[in-house]
Amino acid sequence: MQINSAKDLKVYQKAYGLSMEIFEQSRKWPVEEKYSLTDQIRRSSRSVCSNLREAWAKRRYHAHFISKLTDADGENGETDTWLDFARDCNYISIDDHGRLINECREVGAMLGSMTNNPVPFLVKES
Repeated sequence: MQINSAKDLKVYQKAYGLSMEIFEQSRKWPVEEKYSLTDQIRRSSRSVCSNLREAWAKRRYHAHFISKLTDADGENGETDTWLDFARDCNYISIDDHGRLINECREVGAMLGSMTNNPVPFLVKES
């Protein structure tokens, strides 16, 4: 499959799906969490996707590409932490937490693979 955009990457699609699932879950959370946990987890999960888009735009430059992938991975780790808080505050079930954490791990593994082997994604100099 030809990859024409970051949106074509499996990691982007998985991260986007996770972000949308977190959005749906967080709609049920208490209103007093609106400007704290709810806002933070939505921002971090969405930032994974936006950092992937930025990485894609910078793939002509190895170091910039890696830097943005690292940012995406950091945001993914932050999302994982917020999911722990959501579980411990009883906003999500143990089962939902486990499933969402597993999705975070898969996204993290994919980002790690790209970071460790970026060459297939970089723009080839002509």
